[in-house]
Amino acid sequence: MRFVTDPATAIKIQKMQERVRWGSPEIQTRGIDQTRLILADEQNDVPEFSFLVIGDSGSGKHQGHNPQRRVAKQMLTQWDECRFILHTGDVIYLVGSSEFYPPNFIEPYREFLVGGEHYKRLSYEQMVFKLPFLPVPGNHDYYDLPVFLGAIAQLTYPLRRLLQSRLEFDLGWHGSGQGKAYTQAFIDPLWMVEMKGQLGQHLDRHYSAKTSTGRCLQYEPGHFTRVPNRYYSFCYGGVDFFALDSNTFNEPAPLPTDSAGDEYRQVLQARRRKVEAEMQALVTQIETLSPTQQEEADQIDDMRVKLQQLEEVQIDIDKQLTADQAIVVDTEQLNWLRDRLIDSWRNPEVRGRVLFFHHPPYVTEATKWQQAQTLAVRSRLRQVLDDVKAAVGDIANDQPIVNLVLNGHAHCFEYLRTVDTGAGDANVNWIVCGGSGYSLRRQRMEGPVLTERFRVFSNETTVAKSHLFVGREGQGSRKRRPYSFVRIDVQAGNPVKFVVRPFVSEWYRGEWSDRALTPFTI
Repeated sequence: MRFVTDPATAIKIQKMQERVRWGSPEIQTRGIDQTRLILADEQNDVPEFSFLVIGDSGSGKHQGHNPQRRVAKQMLTQWDECRFILHTGDVIYLVGSSEFYPPNFIEPYREFLVGGEHYKRLSYEQMVFKLPFLPVPGNHDYYDLPVFLGAIAQLTYPLRRLLQSRLEFDLGWHGSGQGKAYTQAFIDPLWMVEMKGQLGQHLDRHYSAKTSTGRCLQYEPGHFTRVPNRYYSFCYGGVDFFALDSNTFNEPAPLPTDSAGDEYRQVLQARRRKVEAEMQALVTQIETLSPTQQEEADQIDDMRVKLQQLEEVQIDIDKQLTADQAIVVDTEQLNWLRDRLIDSWRNPEVRGRVLFFHHPPYVTEATKWQQAQTLAVRSRLRQVLDDVKAAVGDIANDQPIVNLVLNGHAHCFEYLRTVDTGAGDANVNWIVCGGSGYSLRRQRMEGPVLTERFRVFSNETTVAKSHLFVGREGQGSRKRRPYSFVRIDVQAGNPVKFVVRPFVSEWYRGEWSDRALTPFTI
């Protein structure tokens, strides 16, 4: 059983490049950098500022409650003091469908949108934000429906009734179109502008900002609020922010071709069969429950969470089983990050660096901490940071190569810090903000310390420690669901310091409560 399909990395890259007219003659002749934006904000050179972070939010209503809307309301108490919002991905569940932007994004975030008081009239393709909203794509923003499921959805209603009324999976009639809906909602869709014969005029109007790497997009809150690409950078208050698309460098490496590899392949295949059987059993069990009864509705919600966890395990196993020597890794993006980080370190006006992308390299959430995709992203990001460290070590001295990394994907709030391993990702602060609306997850049973074996016959070495974890807790009627977002206050000074202020909206025994957690400085 598969509810979703994940396009191949090469397809994701190709489709996104086509949509932004990547490197077209009109763009090249104007000297435009399609990976950079400038916020049209008179305060963008002020060294003290605040911003909000959310992630994994786009679920709409759960059984009897709407955590996404609750979190949005609490965000409104903070946004007047903040300069922008970062979203760490998975904007729309389950398959990034354009059908679910109205209920799962426009409606819950209506106060953040121009014309939001009439949110039912707004189109996801024409959203304009009052406060800069700067997202990166998550895996669900790329997902599509399997062919057989799409056909069933088109022709029959029983399965749709089960999926929507019982499982509350927002599948709709189609998927994301390989990320097309996300592009139409947030990225400047130059292919559509070109079809109207207005590309040159559009570029001259919206790509007028001047930077050291050429002209770039000017982001104008309240007027024009598009980002230029699936990955991009901007500078605010002397801090460089780098938005990445981790969906194109998360593919696991091929399995070994020796006997050990064959043995592990058999283990994965057996694990996949077990996961498939568990998923079938859950669907059968859910059919016996009534979503109109509160106790059974909570059981359905828990089973839906478990079903989604199992599917993520299934996808991760499939990625390992199908990986071959021709695996595609987005080296263009990774090389871009390496080069821009080196430039950032060589710019004396920059006092800090923040990365934000979907898949967390370090996390202790139970379903993500040892996934092959997690380890693949960790390895590839570490190599980039190793290269940067080698190039700017004399400038950086003992400072971390990046000050802060923000991720989603794991449905929790977590703060971790890597230890001094000597690698490029040592002594970095990592915040996972993936608990802003979708089903929450627990922390792993193994505890808060992450270890790694750097060589085949070496001992396990500590690489990171979790200092705060906010996720699902308790059992049965005492189960707590603390959804979250975070406000980050950037302080003056060099190197930069951050005050982290997590906020929680908790669903417990059929009631909501809001609270702010104790701030901490990193």
